[in-house]
Amino acid sequence: MNVQEKNLQFMQIAMKHFPEAKAQLDQAGIELSMELIQPFMSLFTQVMAEAYELGKEDARKELKQE
Repeated sequence: MNVQEKNLQFMQIAMKHFPEAKAQLDQAGIELSMELIQPFMSLFTQVMAEAYELGKEDARKELKQE
């Protein structure tokens, strides 16, 4: 799976949870729109890519121990 495909999957996950995040932020009095969230999406994909790589490395280590 290439980087673009992973990033697309990460964005799909984020959009699945967007309504819940928006509702919580609205309740806290923080306005959130797609335009406002755009700068954070790059950071989100970087975090998700790093987490993915950590999980992949953990899986490799477990396979080597078996």
